[in-house]
Amino acid sequence: MIFFPTSSHAEAAKLDSKYTEYAQFIVIDKSTNKLTYYEKGKAIKTFAVATGKKSSYTPEGLFRIHEKIKNRPYYKEKIKGGDPKNPLGDRWLGLEVKKNGSTSYAYGIHGNSNESSIGKYVSAGCVRMHNKEVRWLYDKIKINTMVLIQK
Repeated sequence: MIFFPTSSHAEAAKLDSKYTEYAQFIVIDKSTNKLTYYEKGKAIKTFAVATGKKSSYTPEGLFRIHEKIKNRPYYKEKIKGGDPKNPLGDRWLGLEVKKNGSTSYAYGIHGNSNESSIGKYVSAGCVRMHNKEVRWLYDKIKINTMVLIQK
């Protein structure tokens, strides 16, 4: 279990030892809507995020980043990448999610066009971040970085 402190002066939680072998690792805690980025088991930075309207919308488990896209189009509503109305913001970290024996690439960690949604349970399943913060993370993350999503 990962613990996220409520005090901004407290240290971020220590990563479970089975995940410290990874050069990069991300933990998303849906109970607090926090994302923590780790390097070699050390917490580097924690961000507020938005997750699914219902707990079941944002999948739980261990996944990997399979793609990085700048200005990804929002295909569902045919909104071009880079458009200020694009709900995906300008950075997309696509997750490979295996559920019920099949693989989905519909989930991601991304920016958004509604900054006030951060910290809330509002998405259709993706993990939303402030645009400035997802740009920072995007620049650090490598393809195949593992992401643990938990309650």
